[in-house]
Amino acid sequence: MTTDPRRQLPSIDTLLAAPAVALLLAAHPRALVVKAARAAVDEARVNGGTAPAEGWDAAVRAAVVRLAVPSLAPVINATGVVLHTNLGRAPLAAAAIAAITRIAQGYSALEYDLGSGTRGSRHAICRDLLVELTGAADAMVVNNAAGALLLALSALARGGEAIVSRGELVEIGGSFRIPDIMARSGARVVEVGTTNRTHPNDYDRALTTDSRVLLKVHRSNFQVTGFTADVAVVELAEMAHGRGIACVYDLGSGLLMNLSRWGLSGEPTVPEAVASGADLAVFSGDKLLGGPQAGILVGSEAAIAACRADPIARTVRADKLTLAGLEATLALYRDHETARKEIPVLRMLTEDPEGVKRRANALLQGVGTSAELIEGDSEVGGGSFPGAKMKTWLVGIRHPTPDTYLAQLRSFDPPVIARVAGSRVLLDARTIFPEQVETVIAAVRG
Repeated sequence: MTTDPRRQLPSIDTLLAAPAVALLLAAHPRALVVKAARAAVDEARVNGGTAPAEGWDAAVRAAVVRLAVPSLAPVINATGVVLHTNLGRAPLAAAAIAAITRIAQGYSALEYDLGSGTRGSRHAICRDLLVELTGAADAMVVNNAAGALLLALSALARGGEAIVSRGELVEIGGSFRIPDIMARSGARVVEVGTTNRTHPNDYDRALTTDSRVLLKVHRSNFQVTGFTADVAVVELAEMAHGRGIACVYDLGSGLLMNLSRWGLSGEPTVPEAVASGADLAVFSGDKLLGGPQAGILVGSEAAIAACRADPIARTVRADKLTLAGLEATLALYRDHETARKEIPVLRMLTEDPEGVKRRANALLQGVGTSAELIEGDSEVGGGSFPGAKMKTWLVGIRHPTPDTYLAQLRSFDPPVIARVAGSRVLLDARTIFPEQVETVIAAVRG
């Protein structure tokens, strides 16, 4: 009768008693080494009880190294998508990183009034800067834009009706849909118009004594072209105020300065939204604004006061690190040229193609003769400026199995994330920082 080899596998205690593993216990938490030992044994069990070819000590050591690596890793974005949602959207400005580090190192006056020595409010942080930059009467910050919309509708339309065009019932990232968020707010969704055409009288006919909000949603992640019509937010705001109800404008990306000079047009700016007369404008902090993930609400004093008083405000409040990074980012917008140079998103969106080309050439020279320089297009990403393209320069590398090569680049430390077109792996220099060029060259050379 043959014995199952899996019965001969060493116990965890036996592995931990080995001298080489004991050294690991001296350098790492015991729980980590125990988990690594179990992982090594489990892998051998899956392989039919075969001991690791490299030996048990080496197998446990490799498992410790693997398990100790943080799950959230920095990567190099060579895709050419500036606001890449899967890669964390906006990289932060140096000033924002410094502000977060300063606040993270100790205690902070998050909800403490240094003047009076009494309890303060985190909602005061960033408030004055947002008022200054947007022209709004008041402002507050929460943890993300979906939370900001949920809060706005809960505060202004709970138990009543929120009227919105069918053409604006969009789906945002991760399969979250505007009508679902609206329904969770406690407001009843009233759809008007059609997918491609909505007129003022569509809203007018839908108004009842239960109507609380006219909602305008900017279609930031897709375009509707052809036989189309919609109602400008300024007209909706006038209609809402004529009936004594509120107008809420979901801007999406949070553009604070006009980028049409660099060929990026069609995205409304936050100051324009405020000037339109909407009671509230809500937008993201980590998209075109270029800061940390946040949801920002700007508007009338009454509307912001209602949001602050709503119980949902507590569940979606921003933490101290978000507020520190956002405040530092907003401060850069006091001078638009400074913002354009210091905020990475704005710098990448407005960089001259010749600057991108110089970086691509440096990459090409380092990579060698197996690559070629290609003119192409970058994308804004992040549900911003749908359809817009930015001229860029790419380094193309031909490979018989491009997907295998992509995986090889992802296994580098730090991982390099690229894209494929046909048989070529493409590295877009627009989203590769100057200080990352040598690292990318090392990854390509393998």
